[in-house]
Amino acid sequence: MAPSFTFLLFIVLLLSGTSSVPNGRLKMLNDKTSESVCLGCVILVSVIEQLSQLYNSTVTEQLERLCSYLPEKWKLQQVCFLVAHSFGPDIIKLLEYKLKADVVCYAIKLCKQEAGQPVCHLYHPSEVGFEVAIKEAEEMATTRILKNVGGSSHICSLPQLENLCEIVQRILKNKLPFEDLDGDKFSIFPTLRGYHWRGRDCDDGMASVYPGRRPDDWDAEQDSNCNGIWGIDEKDGIPYEQKFCNGTESKGVIQLGDSAAAQFHIPPEWLTASQISWKVYSNLLEVLTNEFDWPQFSGATGFLNSTIGGWTDSFYLRLLERNRCNHRDYQNISKNGGSSKNLWDLVKSLARSQKFDKPAIVTYAMIGNDVCNGKADTVAGMTLPEQMHSNVVKSLHHLDSLLPKGSHVILIGLAHGTFLWNNLHDRYHPLGQLNKDITYGQLYSFLSCLKVNPCKGWLSSNATLRKITTERAMQLSSVLRGIAEAEKYTNFDLFYMDYALEEIAEEWHTMGGENWQLIEPVDGFHPTQIASVLMTKVFWEKILHKWPHILGKGNPHNNQIAAVFKDQGGH
Repeated sequence: MAPSFTFLLFIVLLLSGTSSVPNGRLKMLNDKTSESVCLGCVILVSVIEQLSQLYNSTVTEQLERLCSYLPEKWKLQQVCFLVAHSFGPDIIKLLEYKLKADVVCYAIKLCKQEAGQPVCHLYHPSEVGFEVAIKEAEEMATTRILKNVGGSSHICSLPQLENLCEIVQRILKNKLPFEDLDGDKFSIFPTLRGYHWRGRDCDDGMASVYPGRRPDDWDAEQDSNCNGIWGIDEKDGIPYEQKFCNGTESKGVIQLGDSAAAQFHIPPEWLTASQISWKVYSNLLEVLTNEFDWPQFSGATGFLNSTIGGWTDSFYLRLLERNRCNHRDYQNISKNGGSSKNLWDLVKSLARSQKFDKPAIVTYAMIGNDVCNGKADTVAGMTLPEQMHSNVVKSLHHLDSLLPKGSHVILIGLAHGTFLWNNLHDRYHPLGQLNKDITYGQLYSFLSCLKVNPCKGWLSSNATLRKITTERAMQLSSVLRGIAEAEKYTNFDLFYMDYALEEIAEEWHTMGGENWQLIEPVDGFHPTQIASVLMTKVFWEKILHKWPHILGKGNPHNNQIAAVFKDQGGH
């Protein structure tokens, strides 16, 4: 789901959602901007109303409270107070009349009814009906944000906020990850596709030093592959890299995937009135610059202790435990919205050299977006089997020109998304828990009406549509299985594995869990941290049982590496 679902994104969407600044550098993001602003408005006003209710205080106090919780960096507090000053009077006045957030947002013109389209609403209409309530609220409203939207009063026309507006636009247009970084770029910084995504560089000034390369002269003089093993053993004059790693089949982990593979997560406490505090938003900038993804905890490349629920267990950590020479050799080349259609762009950003680098285990995990789309006719927008075959084979051929000999590629099938509706539709969303008034079914309907539903085919009350979507997903999984069985490549062997959702749920049940806990609470769409680590367990055990050669043998020198190099420089 788009990050605009949060309070912060309501503000930044306001920055990007109208006309450009005088110099013309900011333009309309896309045709979804107004819908996203409407969604953000409804969420924000709902949170403010609940805070006022929970703490028995005025709406004004809670609006100011929310602004004060935002970081001062990037002038986020300043923007928030500007928005509050412009919106505040109407929001305060309308909420005093106990109007629902969606009615308020229509009244202040941040939600708009398109010609010939229904009025979209999150809450159940009042007795007078939704349209009548909106008309009455419009008569009460007296102010308009920015006076005339798109005119000289646009927030981005303020000189002190111009740089912020540019940053926001670039992030929302998803330009930072793949257009600002070269395909072979490793970093000493965590976010903006830094070492949360790829192993941390140990010499940012030398292009020939990076994680995953074969050691230069056995790293006798320096750590050329950043695995923390280098130098010469004075006892026998043999380089440590040669002594501990030679012949141990060390290799890296590379994930090609979508938002689920990148561990997309919107903190539910951001929207839960009883949990909101300044601490809740303390990591807001880190979350934003990581695109609301948490690859540092993901089931493929996670390496830090999870702060988003559950625990961390990743394919990379298991491979590292098997062979400490694999330290820092991971890449999470995943992207929100990733699918077979844009797989080519992801593959091109992968950093691996046949001449200089070690082999790698590559997992392809596009589990939903080939059937999930924002099209009005969602079925027509789904990837066709023949398109899937063409897209994947083209990218596999390119992988064959990048990966060192001895690599492995594993294709993961699509998820059975009917699991989502079946387990969430009648449960209360975080926004609805205080007053028991918003279910996931209502949320999905609202998102579909706004045309921002992340998966209209599965997040729908239409059982026939859900069935069609699942059938297409199964067809596309069959295409992947067929590719793995038929295609042969020079530098890697190819395998297929189902996305083991049923096995994950069964494993979680044995631990005392319930199905709904495997789905992200805010968007009601992505797998949670718990689901990801359980998938890792199932994934690893299947490989160990069916294709153990992929993992390589355990390194007999692991204890010696730990004794000499401790944590090998950390991550």
